[in-house]
Amino acid sequence: MGHVDAGKSTMGGNILYLTGMVDKRTLEKYEKEAKDAGRESWYLSWALDTNTEERAKGKTVETGRAYFETDKRRYTILDAPGHKNFVPSMIQGASQADIGVLVISARKGEFETGFERGGQTREHTMLAKTSGINKMIVAVNKMDDPTVEWDKSRYDEILTKLTPFLKQTGFNPKTDIHFMPLSGFTGANIKECDRKACPWYDGPSLLDYLDEYKTADRKLNAPLMIPISEKYKDMGTIVVGKIEAGHIKKGQQVMIMPNKQMTEVSAIYNETEEEIEHAVCGDNIRMRLKGVEEDEITPGFVLCSKKAPVRTTTVFDAQLAILDHKNIICAGYTAVLHIHAAAEEITLSALLHLIDRKTGKKTKRPPQFVKQGQKVIARIETAGPICIETFDKLPQLGRFTLRDEGKTVAIGKVTKILDNSE
Repeated sequence: MGHVDAGKSTMGGNILYLTGMVDKRTLEKYEKEAKDAGRESWYLSWALDTNTEERAKGKTVETGRAYFETDKRRYTILDAPGHKNFVPSMIQGASQADIGVLVISARKGEFETGFERGGQTREHTMLAKTSGINKMIVAVNKMDDPTVEWDKSRYDEILTKLTPFLKQTGFNPKTDIHFMPLSGFTGANIKECDRKACPWYDGPSLLDYLDEYKTADRKLNAPLMIPISEKYKDMGTIVVGKIEAGHIKKGQQVMIMPNKQMTEVSAIYNETEEEIEHAVCGDNIRMRLKGVEEDEITPGFVLCSKKAPVRTTTVFDAQLAILDHKNIICAGYTAVLHIHAAAEEITLSALLHLIDRKTGKKTKRPPQFVKQGQKVIARIETAGPICIETFDKLPQLGRFTLRDEGKTVAIGKVTKILDNSE
């Protein structure tokens, strides 16, 4: 993730090439096609930006998926769009990831526009944090550019500007962040470290670092939860999602919430379209469902087990942190809620307590309003039923962002789920 034109797709395309997932012949074909289109330096990104609109403009629109493996692990690349009009699909991509790679352009002027107010670098970092990405690699890209030429002072300047901001977002720069210089176009420091071009960096290359990275604990024996992120028709109904808890096997009966509809999983496919017998927590999979129509499902529905289904509600209490809003926010404020893969219109029906930022204590009296920078516990009502869990029970289904007028207004976590009758 990162600002428009930081080089995210090009870097992803080069990783696919270096790990042998895209062969040289295909790349040469892309290179020729790109040359004919007058888009010479973009040919690597075409491995991820597959549709014609994305290629013509050189902009990623949907979150691109690709898959690669090293000797030690299998990976799914989720290539998030940088453009601010496509932030909702960036949120969907981030909610499926284990570790974030924030791509930053070192080219003169490009880092600055991406980072100043209204740039996508800031917003993506905040969204990544709330979508549950707690560890991040900051890849300072385009170090091979003529305006940079692997200059260490430029790299250090970017680090000093970024570090205070990452702290403010809630990352600890010492333990959660790994900075590295690289070039997505030439491939330096992606698979092997290029000591000639960059003698002053002595850390691991990008793929070495990812191979050594320890993933979060997986809840294998918890009840099954799979938020559906996309669906389509292909000889029946196919849904795509990441298993957030539990495990699933072929032929299993599952329940689709909030509609309480039973269905059978007739086939499971992994990232390479191979059919597999079972899948466990943390896998990104697609499933073929039996006995349910494609138009009965919307992204944001959750597949779960009948014995312990996910909670559904239209009213819940949540702790909110207001990030970016010019005016004050009162009860009755409306916005769009993004939680796991769902998007739903909501109203803040009541503000219950303010939270003191230093002590973390709640006020007894409910506040009249909240403004930017404050934390509050609020009651939220949604237009339709949504599937959520409290943050303590399952963080992946308990954290969310509120957006309004094309920007992220607040981030929050669900503290208490109320029954509709209360």
